[in-house]
Order: sequence, then C-alpha cells, then structure tokens
Amino acid sequence: MFLRTACILWMTALGLCAGEDLVVRVGFFANVTHAQALVASSMSREGMGWFESRLGQAVRLEWLVYQAGSSAMEGLFTKAIDWTYVGPSPVVNAHIRANGNDVRVAAGAMRGGEALVVRGDTIQTPADFLGKTVATPQLGNTQDVECRAWLKHHGFRVTLTGGDVKVIPTANPDMLPLFQQGKLDAAWTVEPWVTRLVKEADGRIFHADPDGLTTVLAARAGFLENHSDLARAFVQAHRELTTWIIQNPEEAQSRVQKELSRITRREISMDLVRTCWGRLKPEASITLAPFEKFLAHAREVGFLRGRTSLERLLWEAAP
Repeated sequence: MFLRTACILWMTALGLCAGEDLVVRVGFFANVTHAQALVASSMSREGMGWFESRLGQAVRLEWLVYQAGSSAMEGLFTKAIDWTYVGPSPVVNAHIRANGNDVRVAAGAMRGGEALVVRGDTIQTPADFLGKTVATPQLGNTQDVECRAWLKHHGFRVTLTGGDVKVIPTANPDMLPLFQQGKLDAAWTVEPWVTRLVKEADGRIFHADPDGLTTVLAARAGFLENHSDLARAFVQAHRELTTWIIQNPEEAQSRVQKELSRITRREISMDLVRTCWGRLKPEASITLAPFEKFLAHAREVGFLRGRTSLERLLWEAAP
C-alpha cells in the first residue's frame, strides 16, 4: 500500500496520470558538434535509451531534428520541445527576445568544432578578405555573429547586405557545392562541414578557436519550473553521457556516424567522423562568460541594441 501511494505521489509530481508516460521532446541538429544528442538518440532507437534509463519508466523521449538555431528556439517558445542542443548565439537572442522569461541554459555540451575555412591559396592574411564572399550557416547564428565580429575586428566594414566583405547566410549542405564551384571564397561553419570543405573542396582552415563554445543544452523555463526534479535528473544524465563520450570515443564515433547517416539518408564515412572528432571538446560545465562575449559581439555587429541582461540565463541544476 505504501509503495503504491508513493508511486502515485511521484507520478502526480511529474504531472502524470496512472498509465500515462510523460513525453520529453528534445531538439538537436545533424552536426557532429551535437554529439550527445546523436549518441543518445541512437541509443533510444535501439531500446537502450541513456536518458530513459535514468529518468524512470514513466518518461518517454522524442528526438526532433532542427536545421537552425532560430527554429529550435521557436520550438521552445511554442512548447513543441522541452530541451534542445543549440549554439549559444540563438539562445542569447531568444533570451533577450523573451525578456529573460522563457529560455534557460542548463549545461554546456561542446567546445571547438567550428572554423573559418578558405578556398585554395587566394587568402593568406586577414587583409586578403577584402572584396571576398564568406558563407555562414544562418543570419544571426553563432558562426554568423562570430564571423562578422572577427571581420570587424580586422578593420572591415560589414553590413547585412554588403560592405568590404560580403557575408552570405548559406545552409551548411549548400556550402560544399558552392565552394567546389568557386562561388564562395570562405565559410565559417561547424563539423562535419569544416572537414568536408577541407577534404572535398580544396579548403584550408584559416582560423579556429579550439575552446570556443559551440553547443549548449537549453530548456523551456516552464518545463524546468513544472518538472524541476526531472529536469535535474535530465541534466545529470547529460553530464554522465558527456563523460561517457570522452571515455568511450570509438563507440561514440560509431553511433554518431550511424545516426548522421540515418538522418541525412547518405552514408557518412567513419574517416570523416574521426577527423571531426579531433577538433571537438565535449564539456558539460558552463559559465556566463561566453554568453556575455556573444552578447558583446552581437551588439558590435548590429544584431542587438539597447541595454540587456543575461543574469537569469543560466539554470542551476543543483537542488
């Protein structure tokens, strides 16, 4: 009787009725920099879910693939998803847009894995970018903001439509053929596209920050408030998965390769994933410093104006 009562109270705390599962929806991108999500979604499909085994039998996960940070943030705003792996810049934009009310960052996920890649030997110094065309994955995304700020720091005038260097938001899959056709001079992007541009399009890494924050774990503030215990367990499972990935690189790479191949419906080679892996640093810890940096860069390049605060951005998972 006691166990039955305790079970009912636990399910009530999670907002469940008897016989119902709580569905937790998690967004992510088909990028190697979202390795935790790729590994976990692979395990979920095989019936040996990493998160499921740590969250209890009354919880079911659904993994949803997004193409860009802005659409993932809309997923949080509309409650289509509860969590998402995403770059820091879209999170900062969404947090400010919602006046600090709807979006929280619960953990870090990945550092490194992004780079400014140039085509051939035409660009040897920063000054050589004058008059060139550079692609970024999406207007206002993490790489787009960093690219524009980097160019500005090197003395270039860059506007949304032109300037000394033309920055063109281009979907990652479209960068490769444009690079190969000579229609792009450079691209600031993430893995596996960095490696593909190098291996398949005569690209060369010109600039990269191996410690740059590329992926975080964000959540709906409402979900964190309504399911705080479950949310803490989710963050702890994410941390444990990050440690597992570091300690089991071969199996992690294999799962990433299989999941990317499934999502993109084309065979992704293990050689490609291994090369990407050398530029990644899985890390679950997080501080406010990198977000303040992105906020400063977004202001510099004209994406954000006025006074803003990030003091409520980070969510403390500890009880």
